[in-house]
Amino acid sequence: MRGILLMALVFSVAHLVNRLAVNQLTQRRKGQRPVPKVLLDILKVFLYALAVLIGLPLLLGQDMTGFLTGSGILLAVLGFAIRNVVADTLSGIAIGIEAPFRMGDWVRIENLAQGRVQEIGWRTTRLVSRDETYVILPNSQISKQRITNFSAPKKEYRDQAEFTLPVTVPVAQVRSLMISALADLSWVVDGTAIEVQVARYTPMGITYRVKYWVPKHNEESRCRNEVIDLIDQNLRENNILLQQPYSPCQEQVETAIVTELQ
Repeated sequence: MRGILLMALVFSVAHLVNRLAVNQLTQRRKGQRPVPKVLLDILKVFLYALAVLIGLPLLLGQDMTGFLTGSGILLAVLGFAIRNVVADTLSGIAIGIEAPFRMGDWVRIENLAQGRVQEIGWRTTRLVSRDETYVILPNSQISKQRITNFSAPKKEYRDQAEFTLPVTVPVAQVRSLMISALADLSWVVDGTAIEVQVARYTPMGITYRVKYWVPKHNEESRCRNEVIDLIDQNLRENNILLQQPYSPCQEQVETAIVTELQ
């Protein structure tokens, strides 16, 4: 009875310490990110595991050295068997500490997937793609890839579209037409401006890069399509068409036709 009471006391102390620590860590301060749930779970597991190690000798009334030694060997064998699970769990802990992304962020995990973060668990992270596909990724694989977060440090980011036009059209005229075509966009982010830059200038054509700010990542496709549609319409109304790809074979055929006609 004395051992049971002592063990109950140890568990009560562990529970009290866990509650106090959780209340302290979950208090939100201005500009501070919330503590990841996985870290709170780790603290809870650690405290209760410590309570078991302290409470068992008190309950059984004997030295637990031999028991702990045998348990250590068993845990080593078990750890080797579930090493992949351990790797995923440790990677999940690292993701929780470093917080490269949070719930609701739009991210791209290079060579794996792209979507909105739905859940960050111990072993896996779940994403929902733009076409509503549910993707489950092991945390150990995520930790090995480059992560692009489209929602941090802010949800707006800059995208671009390129157009290659003939060199016969003046650059100033093209820039003016493109900017005027996008003057009435309703989703333009406040405080930002449309930029038209010359990316490449060659005898085969001039490539223009149109840069604009996307309000949210899930609107990227819609914004790009609207930009291309408006610019294409304005260019066609001014009889400006995209530069045709240069083909030496096509030039030889056209020369042969002209020669034959002559």
